[in-house]
Amino acid sequence: MQKTLIKPRKFTPISVRELWDYRELFWSLAFRDFKVRYAQTTMGLSWAILQPLISLLILNVVFGRFANVDSEGLPHILYASSGLACWTYFSYVLTNSGNSIISSQAMLKKIYFPRIIVPVSKGVVGLIDLGVLIAILAALMLYHGIAPSANIVFLPFLILLNVLSALGVGIWISALTVRYRDFQYVVPFLVQLGMYLSPVAFPSHYALDNLPSWAVNLYYLNPAVGIIDGFRWAIFGLDTWSNYSIISVISAFFIFVFGLIYFQRVENKIADIV
Repeated sequence: MQKTLIKPRKFTPISVRELWDYRELFWSLAFRDFKVRYAQTTMGLSWAILQPLISLLILNVVFGRFANVDSEGLPHILYASSGLACWTYFSYVLTNSGNSIISSQAMLKKIYFPRIIVPVSKGVVGLIDLGVLIAILAALMLYHGIAPSANIVFLPFLILLNVLSALGVGIWISALTVRYRDFQYVVPFLVQLGMYLSPVAFPSHYALDNLPSWAVNLYYLNPAVGIIDGFRWAIFGLDTWSNYSIISVISAFFIFVFGLIYFQRVENKIADIV
Protein backbone atom coordinates (compact mmCIF):
# COMPACT_ATOMS: atom_id res chain seq x y z
CA MET A 1 0.00 0.00 0.00
CA GLN A 2 1.38 3.37 -1.00
CA LYS A 3 1.63 5.89 1.81
CA THR A 4 1.69 9.65 1.51
CA LEU A 5 3.80 11.60 3.97
CA ILE A 6 2.88 15.23 4.43
CA LYS A 7 5.67 17.28 5.94
CA PRO A 8 5.29 20.74 7.52
CA ARG A 9 5.92 23.43 4.97
CA LYS A 10 7.85 26.63 5.37
CA PHE A 11 5.94 29.85 5.04
CA THR A 12 4.27 30.04 1.63
CA PRO A 13 1.46 32.23 0.32
CA ILE A 14 -2.04 30.80 0.50
CA SER A 15 -2.70 28.47 -2.42
CA VAL A 16 -6.02 29.32 -4.06
CA ARG A 17 -5.91 26.00 -5.90
CA GLU A 18 -5.53 24.08 -2.63
CA LEU A 19 -8.43 25.97 -1.09
CA TRP A 20 -10.53 25.11 -4.15
CA ASP A 21 -9.62 21.42 -3.77
CA TYR A 22 -10.99 21.50 -0.22
CA ARG A 23 -14.12 23.49 -1.06
CA GLU A 24 -16.43 20.61 -0.08
CA LEU A 25 -14.91 20.53 3.41
CA PHE A 26 -15.33 24.29 3.65
CA TRP A 27 -19.06 24.10 2.87
CA SER A 28 -19.47 21.09 5.17
CA LEU A 29 -18.00 23.03 8.08
CA ALA A 30 -20.19 26.05 7.35
CA PHE A 31 -23.33 23.90 7.09
CA ARG A 32 -22.40 22.09 10.31
CA ASP A 33 -22.14 25.41 12.17
CA PHE A 34 -25.49 26.47 10.75
CA LYS A 35 -27.16 23.24 11.93
CA VAL A 36 -25.54 23.38 15.37
CA ARG A 37 -26.67 26.96 15.83
CA TYR A 38 -30.38 26.30 15.27
CA ALA A 39 -30.99 22.52 15.21
CA GLN A 40 -31.57 22.01 18.94
CA THR A 41 -33.63 25.13 19.55
CA THR A 42 -37.41 25.02 19.89
CA MET A 43 -37.94 28.03 17.64
CA GLY A 44 -35.31 27.01 15.11
CA LEU A 45 -34.61 29.58 12.38
CA SER A 46 -36.96 32.06 14.05
CA TRP A 47 -34.03 33.02 16.28
CA ALA A 48 -32.21 34.33 13.20
CA ILE A 49 -34.92 37.00 13.02
CA LEU A 50 -35.74 37.47 16.71
CA GLN A 51 -32.19 38.00 17.98
CA PRO A 52 -31.26 40.95 15.71
CA LEU A 53 -34.78 42.36 16.00
CA ILE A 54 -34.68 42.39 19.81
CA SER A 55 -31.18 43.95 19.75
CA LEU A 56 -32.44 46.64 17.39
CA LEU A 57 -35.43 47.46 19.58
CA ILE A 58 -33.21 47.74 22.68
CA LEU A 59 -30.80 50.09 20.91
CA ASN A 60 -33.71 52.20 19.68
CA VAL A 61 -35.20 52.51 23.17
CA VAL A 62 -31.90 53.24 24.96
CA PHE A 63 -30.27 55.57 22.44
CA GLY A 64 -33.30 56.87 20.54
CA ARG A 65 -35.81 57.32 23.36
CA PHE A 66 -33.84 57.69 26.59
CA ALA A 67 -30.58 59.26 25.38
CA ASN A 68 -32.24 60.99 22.41
CA VAL A 69 -29.04 60.89 20.36
CA ASP A 70 -28.81 62.62 17.00
CA SER A 71 -29.89 60.41 14.10
CA GLU A 72 -29.24 63.02 11.40
CA GLY A 73 -32.87 63.51 10.43
CA LEU A 74 -33.76 59.82 10.19
CA PRO A 75 -36.01 57.78 12.48
CA HIS A 76 -33.56 56.39 15.00
CA ILE A 77 -34.61 52.80 14.42
CA LEU A 78 -33.48 53.14 10.79
CA TYR A 79 -30.24 54.76 11.85
CA ALA A 80 -29.52 52.03 14.39
CA SER A 81 -30.43 49.17 12.06
CA SER A 82 -27.85 50.26 9.48
CA GLY A 83 -25.14 50.30 12.15
CA LEU A 84 -26.30 47.07 13.75
CA ALA A 85 -26.18 45.22 10.41
CA CYS A 86 -22.45 45.91 10.12
CA TRP A 87 -21.60 45.29 13.74
CA THR A 88 -23.62 42.07 14.15
CA TYR A 89 -21.72 40.41 11.33
CA PHE A 90 -18.38 41.75 12.57
CA SER A 91 -18.96 40.58 16.15
CA TYR A 92 -20.26 37.14 15.12
CA VAL A 93 -17.28 36.39 12.92
CA LEU A 94 -14.80 37.74 15.46
CA THR A 95 -16.26 35.72 18.33
CA ASN A 96 -16.68 32.44 16.47
CA SER A 97 -13.53 32.59 14.35
CA GLY A 98 -11.45 33.37 17.40
CA ASN A 99 -12.34 30.07 19.08
CA SER A 100 -12.68 28.01 15.90
CA ILE A 101 -9.22 26.41 15.93
CA ILE A 102 -9.45 25.39 19.58
CA SER A 103 -12.94 23.91 19.15
CA SER A 104 -11.79 21.92 16.08
CA GLN A 105 -8.58 20.58 17.59
CA ALA A 106 -9.68 16.91 17.43
CA MET A 107 -10.12 17.11 13.67
CA LEU A 108 -6.93 19.13 13.18
CA LYS A 109 -4.84 16.42 14.83
CA LYS A 110 -6.22 13.64 12.66
CA ILE A 111 -6.31 14.89 9.07
CA TYR A 112 -4.57 17.45 6.90
CA PHE A 113 -6.37 20.33 5.21
CA PRO A 114 -5.69 24.07 4.94
CA ARG A 115 -6.28 25.23 8.49
CA ILE A 116 -7.54 28.62 7.39
CA ILE A 117 -10.73 26.94 6.18
CA VAL A 118 -11.88 26.62 9.80
CA PRO A 119 -12.04 30.34 10.77
CA VAL A 120 -13.12 31.47 7.29
CA SER A 121 -16.12 29.10 7.29
CA LYS A 122 -17.57 31.10 10.20
CA GLY A 123 -17.96 34.05 7.88
CA VAL A 124 -20.54 32.20 5.80
CA VAL A 125 -22.88 31.56 8.73
CA GLY A 126 -22.55 35.18 9.84
CA LEU A 127 -23.99 36.29 6.50
CA ILE A 128 -27.38 35.00 7.71
CA ASP A 129 -27.56 37.66 10.42
CA LEU A 130 -26.32 40.32 8.01
CA GLY A 131 -28.96 39.36 5.45
CA VAL A 132 -31.73 39.34 8.06
CA LEU A 133 -30.82 42.81 9.32
CA ILE A 134 -30.62 44.22 5.80
CA ALA A 135 -34.08 42.75 5.12
CA ILE A 136 -35.40 44.32 8.35
CA LEU A 137 -33.84 47.64 7.33
CA ALA A 138 -35.48 47.44 3.89
CA ALA A 139 -38.88 46.73 5.50
CA LEU A 140 -38.47 49.68 7.89
CA MET A 141 -37.51 52.00 5.03
CA LEU A 142 -40.62 50.91 3.15
CA TYR A 143 -42.75 51.50 6.25
CA HIS A 144 -41.33 55.01 6.77
CA GLY A 145 -41.52 55.84 3.05
CA ILE A 146 -37.77 56.41 2.68
CA ALA A 147 -36.19 55.41 -0.63
CA PRO A 148 -32.53 54.37 -0.89
CA SER A 149 -30.10 56.96 -2.24
CA ALA A 150 -28.27 56.78 -5.56
CA ASN A 151 -25.17 55.74 -3.59
CA ILE A 152 -26.75 52.33 -2.99
CA VAL A 153 -24.67 50.96 -5.89
CA PHE A 154 -21.63 51.10 -3.56
CA LEU A 155 -23.30 48.94 -0.89
CA PRO A 156 -21.91 45.59 -2.23
CA PHE A 157 -18.38 47.00 -1.97
CA LEU A 158 -19.01 48.06 1.64
CA ILE A 159 -20.46 44.65 2.50
CA LEU A 160 -17.34 43.04 1.01
CA LEU A 161 -15.17 45.40 3.04
CA ASN A 162 -17.10 44.44 6.17
CA VAL A 163 -16.55 40.74 5.41
CA LEU A 164 -12.82 41.23 4.80
CA SER A 165 -12.26 43.23 7.98
CA ALA A 166 -14.24 40.79 10.12
CA LEU A 167 -12.46 37.76 8.67
CA GLY A 168 -9.09 39.50 9.00
CA VAL A 169 -9.57 40.09 12.73
CA GLY A 170 -11.11 36.64 13.20
CA ILE A 171 -8.24 34.86 11.43
CA TRP A 172 -5.70 36.83 13.45
CA ILE A 173 -7.44 36.07 16.75
CA SER A 174 -7.84 32.38 15.89
CA ALA A 175 -4.08 32.06 15.40
CA LEU A 176 -3.29 34.05 18.55
CA THR A 177 -5.71 31.96 20.61
CA VAL A 178 -3.75 28.81 19.75
CA ARG A 179 -0.69 30.20 21.55
CA TYR A 180 -2.37 32.44 24.11
CA ARG A 181 -5.55 30.90 25.50
CA ASP A 182 -6.34 34.11 27.36
CA PHE A 183 -7.83 35.45 24.14
CA GLN A 184 -10.82 33.13 24.71
CA TYR A 185 -11.78 35.45 27.56
CA VAL A 186 -10.51 38.72 26.11
CA VAL A 187 -12.43 38.54 22.82
CA PRO A 188 -15.99 38.58 24.30
CA PHE A 189 -15.02 41.63 26.36
CA LEU A 190 -13.56 43.39 23.30
CA VAL A 191 -16.70 42.62 21.26
CA GLN A 192 -18.93 44.06 23.96
CA LEU A 193 -16.73 47.13 24.34
CA GLY A 194 -16.42 47.59 20.58
CA MET A 195 -20.17 47.85 20.12
CA TYR A 196 -20.32 50.92 22.34
CA LEU A 197 -17.19 52.48 20.87
CA SER A 198 -18.41 52.02 17.29
CA PRO A 199 -21.15 54.35 15.97
CA VAL A 200 -23.77 51.61 15.89
CA ALA A 201 -26.56 53.67 17.42
CA PHE A 202 -25.03 57.17 17.39
CA PRO A 203 -23.29 59.29 14.73
CA SER A 204 -19.53 59.27 14.39
CA HIS A 205 -19.46 63.08 14.32
CA TYR A 206 -19.67 62.90 18.11
CA ALA A 207 -16.05 61.74 17.99
CA LEU A 208 -15.12 64.37 15.39
CA ASP A 209 -16.66 67.15 17.48
CA ASN A 210 -15.32 66.15 20.90
CA LEU A 211 -11.94 64.46 20.40
CA PRO A 212 -8.54 65.92 19.44
CA SER A 213 -7.31 65.06 15.94
CA TRP A 214 -4.87 62.38 17.13
CA ALA A 215 -7.67 60.62 19.05
CA VAL A 216 -9.97 60.81 16.00
CA ASN A 217 -7.29 59.13 13.89
CA LEU A 218 -7.01 56.42 16.53
CA TYR A 219 -10.80 56.07 16.66
CA TYR A 220 -11.04 55.50 12.90
CA LEU A 221 -8.45 52.72 13.04
CA ASN A 222 -11.47 50.66 14.05
CA PRO A 223 -12.61 49.49 10.58
CA ALA A 224 -16.22 49.22 11.78
CA VAL A 225 -16.40 53.02 12.18
CA GLY A 226 -15.73 53.82 8.53
CA ILE A 227 -17.80 50.89 7.27
CA ILE A 228 -20.86 51.93 9.31
CA ASP A 229 -20.44 55.50 8.04
CA GLY A 230 -20.21 54.07 4.52
CA PHE A 231 -23.40 52.06 4.98
CA ARG A 232 -25.32 55.18 5.99
CA TRP A 233 -23.84 57.16 3.13
CA ALA A 234 -24.72 54.42 0.60
CA ILE A 235 -28.21 53.62 1.87
CA PHE A 236 -29.51 57.00 3.03
CA GLY A 237 -27.21 59.45 1.26
CA LEU A 238 -26.13 60.98 4.57
CA ASP A 239 -22.98 63.10 4.67
CA THR A 240 -21.23 60.63 6.96
CA TRP A 241 -18.34 59.66 4.67
CA SER A 242 -15.32 61.83 5.51
CA ASN A 243 -11.56 61.89 4.92
CA TYR A 244 -11.18 60.03 8.21
CA SER A 245 -13.21 57.16 6.78
CA ILE A 246 -10.30 56.35 4.47
CA ILE A 247 -8.34 55.40 7.60
CA SER A 248 -10.92 52.71 8.34
CA VAL A 249 -10.74 51.36 4.78
CA ILE A 250 -6.93 51.15 4.90
CA SER A 251 -7.15 49.59 8.36
CA ALA A 252 -9.58 46.92 7.09
CA PHE A 253 -7.25 45.86 4.26
CA PHE A 254 -4.22 45.99 6.56
CA ILE A 255 -5.90 43.76 9.14
CA PHE A 256 -7.00 41.26 6.49
CA VAL A 257 -3.61 40.99 4.78
CA PHE A 258 -1.55 40.79 7.96
CA GLY A 259 -4.07 38.45 9.56
CA LEU A 260 -3.49 36.04 6.67
CA ILE A 261 0.28 36.44 6.92
CA TYR A 262 0.35 35.76 10.66
CA PHE A 263 -1.94 32.75 10.31
CA GLN A 264 0.30 31.28 7.61
CA ARG A 265 3.33 31.68 9.83
CA VAL A 266 1.84 29.62 12.65
CA GLU A 267 -0.23 27.19 10.54
CA ASN A 268 2.46 24.48 10.50
CA LYS A 269 2.57 24.41 14.31
CA ILE A 270 -1.17 24.52 15.03
CA ALA A 271 -1.70 20.75 15.25
CA ASP A 272 1.23 20.43 17.67
CA ILE A 273 0.22 23.30 19.93
CA VAL A 274 -3.51 22.60 20.30
